[in-house]
Amino acid sequence: MSTLALALRDSSTMTRRQLKRLVRYPSMTVQLVVTPVIILLLFVYVFGGTLGKGLGGGREAYINYVVPGILLMTAATAATGTAVMVATDMTEGIIARFRTMRISRASVLTGHVVASVVQQLLGMAALVGIALAIGFRPDAGPVEWLGAVGMLTLFAVAITWLSVALGLKSPTPEAASNAPMPLVFLPFLGSGFVPTDSMPTVLRWFAEYQPFTPIMETVRGLLLGTPIGHSASIAIAWCAGLTAVSYLWAKKTFDKA
Repeated sequence: MSTLALALRDSSTMTRRQLKRLVRYPSMTVQLVVTPVIILLLFVYVFGGTLGKGLGGGREAYINYVVPGILLMTAATAATGTAVMVATDMTEGIIARFRTMRISRASVLTGHVVASVVQQLLGMAALVGIALAIGFRPDAGPVEWLGAVGMLTLFAVAITWLSVALGLKSPTPEAASNAPMPLVFLPFLGSGFVPTDSMPTVLRWFAEYQPFTPIMETVRGLLLGTPIGHSASIAIAWCAGLTAVSYLWAKKTFDKA
């Protein structure tokens, strides 16, 4: 069997291991899904009427605007759990056992990433389902939906590799739970909840150039038909660059551990 085939087989095994862990301990998965849903309901039903007026509509206009930002928040929240699981593996000795076995070293981290991306996509699908139930009305055909799913998947892969790297660098699972937390708040400091042109100058500059904003604008444009401009190419470049840097960082840290 070729080296590539062995790596794929071992990665598949490690992915099943991680998915079984998610099933065995559902409380974390439920928490990671419920938190963005609560934020969605809070902003739509408490602030949506007022914030929607600034968009030229009401609560209906605001729910269409806010869903892309909360989708990214869903992925970032789930990625926090990935950092915790990676740190747990590193501190409980299972990695030492894996090193004595004839398995691909890369498969251990790949299993974490693939399982986390699956979890994130399921969480985002649940959020979209709830958003549709309370009034989210995207204006997208099959091609646009496919593009939005592709963009969200690229983002999920990038942020998961970053969380894996942060989990490897964390001395304890508790520390790992805090390391990716700033990512959860970046949609607030971008175009996730209000347009950037409504912000003060300094904050507006940060919001327009931070990496989450072009991703949210791309997803929003695909689902709602708003102008995308150069956001798609910038978003893809951000995701590709973050994936590459985080993967190399994680690999280097894992090899030294």
